[in-house]
Amino acid sequence: MKLNRKQFMKTSGGLAAASVFSTTLFRSKNSQAAVAKIDLPLGLASYSFRKFSLEETIDMVNKLGLTHLALKSMHMPLDASEAATKVAAKKVHDAGLNLYGAGVIYMKNEDQVHQAFDYAKAADLKVIIGVPQHELLPLVDKKVKEYDIKVAIHNHGPGDDLYPSPESIYDKVKEFDQRIGICMDIGHTKRIGIDPAESAIKYANRLHDVHIKDVSAAQPEGETVEIGRGVIDIPGFLKALDKIKYDGVLSLEYEKDAESPMVGSAESVGYLKGILRMM
Repeated sequence: MKLNRKQFMKTSGGLAAASVFSTTLFRSKNSQAAVAKIDLPLGLASYSFRKFSLEETIDMVNKLGLTHLALKSMHMPLDASEAATKVAAKKVHDAGLNLYGAGVIYMKNEDQVHQAFDYAKAADLKVIIGVPQHELLPLVDKKVKEYDIKVAIHNHGPGDDLYPSPESIYDKVKEFDQRIGICMDIGHTKRIGIDPAESAIKYANRLHDVHIKDVSAAQPEGETVEIGRGVIDIPGFLKALDKIKYDGVLSLEYEKDAESPMVGSAESVGYLKGILRMM
């Protein structure tokens, strides 16, 4: 059964979501860990903080009590030197965070495929969140085997000619190495009229990353809202991940309020933590 926001906020788990507006949220990760046990690793897709520097982003991720981070190119430039990429990665690690991936990285030609894998190797990433052109998938397959780095292809929903849905990704990669799979953006999945929970179960063996968010409508014009305020059945989706024993990261991508994303991000994280405590 899907909980509506009012019902959820009346539960003990809902108190965790409400508490994000208090100063107790902005404690160290160690004290946060004492408050709640997280069954799924929570992280951030750094596009959420695209108007802020890498240092500011790291600080905000720590304040949110998250442990994993995937960087977008404005925080770790794709065209930076190997040395500069290593410096950026070290800043994340030194802050106690797991820099597990980067993206979305577009691969429109062979040079960009090679660049993406060299960049990922320099930063010691486990996952490239990418969008390779269809004809480049054989090369991506070769590079995955060479570098032992996963590629999670991101779906962008209505209007995306390459990979609008998780199914469109699966159909293109199912004959390739298992390390080529899906980064399911559940907002874009919902906007195209597909249930994210059903897709997670159906394509479990290729689900390598998740961008978690909520949207205002299950239609192309749906927009990002704070998690719990939209139309996605978040508890149902998390139960699906638990059912398939998902072993990737659950990364918040909060696209709303680019100039001041912290309050909405905190509310979203609080809602997720509350639900996870109830599971």
